[in-house]
Amino acid sequence: MIKSRRRALICGIGGQDGAYLAKLLLEKNYEVMGTSRDAEGSSFNGLIHLGIQNQVQIVSMSIDDMGSVLSVIKSFLPDEIYNLAAQSSVSLSFDKPFEAMQSIAMGTLCMLEAIRFIDHPIRYYSAGTSECFGETDSIPATEITSFNPKSPYAVAKVTSHYLVANYREAYKIYACTGILFNHESSIRPDRYVTKKIIKAACKISAGSKDKLYLGNIDIARDWGSAEEYVEAMWLMLQQPFPEDFIICTGETNTLQDFVSTAFKAVNLNWVEHVVTDPALLRPTEIMVSRGDPAKALERLGWHAKCKMRDVIDLMIKAQQSVR
Repeated sequence: MIKSRRRALICGIGGQDGAYLAKLLLEKNYEVMGTSRDAEGSSFNGLIHLGIQNQVQIVSMSIDDMGSVLSVIKSFLPDEIYNLAAQSSVSLSFDKPFEAMQSIAMGTLCMLEAIRFIDHPIRYYSAGTSECFGETDSIPATEITSFNPKSPYAVAKVTSHYLVANYREAYKIYACTGILFNHESSIRPDRYVTKKIIKAACKISAGSKDKLYLGNIDIARDWGSAEEYVEAMWLMLQQPFPEDFIICTGETNTLQDFVSTAFKAVNLNWVEHVVTDPALLRPTEIMVSRGDPAKALERLGWHAKCKMRDVIDLMIKAQQSVR
């Protein structure tokens, strides 16, 4: 008897992580369904860029609408659900905090309740974030480090994290949270600072007289590769028991390091082209974010191959190819 293909539902398939995860799962012979709030009106540029838009089924679903979530899950009956949907911008969450809490926390609750209601074995992945830890200074965060969120986005993600933990314990649902540190790629949307930096560097190197306006460049983050990080998501759902994992490179650099490296890659001195704009400063800011990926290596056998400089090289090459 031929075993049927495993099914995966990716909520938020139109984003960077959703597109790379869909590609990975298709390569593993999954049947993939993706959701978007507006399946007909969304562009799905990531799927198009990866050449897989015709290999996945896409449906509309409101992540914070229980009826919508329940209907999609019941019709598809996936083996695995990856919740990558909801608001994904720290900056935007300061302007739209209600949207952050509604889409992230209520979205997670709707997903968990739907899984609890449906009599079908489903493994659930929830997208967490390093923003939950707040300031880490010189001590890398581990899976048992206390949370200290500094933005509405992070507060909503903390709520989501504890909902997953509660449903895992109370209802024995296979549910886990991937606490991912910053991860980038060539299909990162332009509104993110890393893509903004890469585009500006390439544009200026091609002759533009524009300046790059940034906020606080003294902040330090751990930047990795989105394409590598989605493999860690998949690995989490292949374990005998559900657990939460930090996914990061273990290397922290300042945003100034990122800018300097990007401009150096196109033979420019960043100091001549970058302007600090106070209007871009956030109401509260995490200055240093560090993570310890030891558990992911020990339990999942996963470690980051691409560090910040590798990611920048890949993004620069991709950006230059579209000029």
